Amino acid sequence: MSLIASDTGGGDFKRVPPGVFTARCFSVIDLGTQEVEFKGEVKHQRKVQISWELYGEDEEGNKLVTDDGEPMSISKRYTLSLSEKSRLRPDLEAWRGKQFTEDELKGFDLQTLLGVVCFLNITHTEKNGKIYSNVASITPLPRAMRDTLPVQHNKSRFYVITDGKNEVYQSLYEKLRETIDKAIEWRGVKAAASPEHGGAFDDPDF
Repeated sequence: MSLIASDTGGGDFKRVPPGVFTARCFSVIDLGTQEVEFKGEVKHQRKVQISWELYGEDEEGNKLVTDDGEPMSISKRYTLSLSEKSRLRPDLEAWRGKQFTEDELKGFDLQTLLGVVCFLNITHTEKNGKIYSNVASITPLPRAMRDTLPVQHNKSRFYVITDGKNEVYQSLYEKLRETIDKAIEWRGVKAAASPEHGGAFDDPDF
């Protein structure tokens, strides 16, 4: 099963420091169609979460690892859409280093993101007295740097809501599973289907 984006009209974690770091995508998780309220208006939007593992050191020379010695990771959630007003489209175009063609906009399979490297610009924001790490921007990694990165630590993980409560679902942390459990698809409401076609994510040159 594919997870197609198209233009159709955690737990307690050690906080990722701010900065620009090399990263590799290891997880693409379909959150299903979620009920979203904004300014009093309720909408149903298909959501997806993309995650990267990070490499290198912070400005103080500390390695980007958790207390268990594993690479730090960070995620960003998007509406599954490649419309001009979406957040996913500009991030993917910046990551690729080129705009989508009209044909690619008909359907782009997010599974092809797995294993693809990049630079992530991480910033901090404060909300309700808490500090959050956010992916502010994504840019391509020069070809000369790609072979210098460590091998991927986390097992690649891909999940589509129609997969049900399979092994991948069971491996997700509790709060993420709770989000997926709220999906309209699991509440007996028919959601709009995604197109099953589209271009690949060109890893070598983007």
